[in-house]
Amino acid sequence: MKKITIILALVLMVSLLAGCAGTTVIYTDCTCPAGGHTAAPQPAPQSAPEGAVKTGLAIVPVVKGTDAGEADGKVEFDVTLVAVTVDDNGVITDCVIDSLGTTVAFTNAGAINPETNKAPVTKNELGEAYGMKAYAGSKYEWNEQAAALADYAVGKTVDELKNGAVDETGKAADADLASVATIYIGGYVGAIEVAVGNAQHLGAQAGDELRLATTAKVSFTDAAADANGLIQLDCDAVALTMKDGVITSCALDSLQAKVNVDATGVVKDLNAAPLTKNQLGENYGMVAWGGAKYEWNEQAANFAAYVTGKTPAEVSGIAVNEATYPTDADLTTGVTIAIGGFQALIAKATA
Repeated sequence: MKKITIILALVLMVSLLAGCAGTTVIYTDCTCPAGGHTAAPQPAPQSAPEGAVKTGLAIVPVVKGTDAGEADGKVEFDVTLVAVTVDDNGVITDCVIDSLGTTVAFTNAGAINPETNKAPVTKNELGEAYGMKAYAGSKYEWNEQAAALADYAVGKTVDELKNGAVDETGKAADADLASVATIYIGGYVGAIEVAVGNAQHLGAQAGDELRLATTAKVSFTDAAADANGLIQLDCDAVALTMKDGVITSCALDSLQAKVNVDATGVVKDLNAAPLTKNQLGENYGMVAWGGAKYEWNEQAANFAAYVTGKTPAEVSGIAVNEATYPTDADLTTGVTIAIGGFQALIAKATA
């Protein structure tokens, strides 16, 4: 029995490593608290009321790296964000698409060029400043084209969207959609599929207004002779619905995309897209390595459930200490992480 247990453990470890390539995650023997992992308290499952729709969120990253030589190397982050509501038949009832990208350059000594490290701004936020009309000669700006695809998705299932919207080149196949959306849309359709797959009944009803917001920042450390440099994108996102000024559903997720660069300007360990904290689940390691009682995805879900039914002002007014950790006893039973970022996200989404 001991041999079988060891073999199964090794198989699981190999599977986890294969699924998380490109993300800095260390796997070793579990150091969970005595008694094992304690699941965060969750509301009792209830049947969805008539008219209920699911709320879904997707953060889909693409990370590329180019080694430095005579010219600087670079790391490029490109993140697609999608919020959806979908009914129990898989029909999309609302959709919002956004995207952000940033590029950080570094020398052949692994030193980051700080002038290239700019706070990411989403393409919807940029609007015409993104420049597809001004510099690429496009008839429609990126945000207009993304909105056209989002509108096209409404009333369709993912299969109908995949089979009708996109041709073999990833461009719009539908004539009406192609009249506006001339960009490559294959990746955005894929992100819609992820959002639909993530969708859950969280309290939204058909007709509620869907919102999407994100905050992002890049941090870095230069490489040294005895240590790699690090370029890291942190991106948090929320999909929520509202009616009459009240939040009716909320879904949160977060991405940490890490790229190492050595002291010769070579990009290291860039093998696959990083996973979000919800996708990582227990492998994010707050319980195993941080001594937390609950994992990040459980705490985020509990915070999202806590703010559902509240106004944005009530969310902003949740009691916190100086480090933005919650102090409300009803919230601290399932949320022990800082919530200032969540509050800022919801304020941005509901502004």
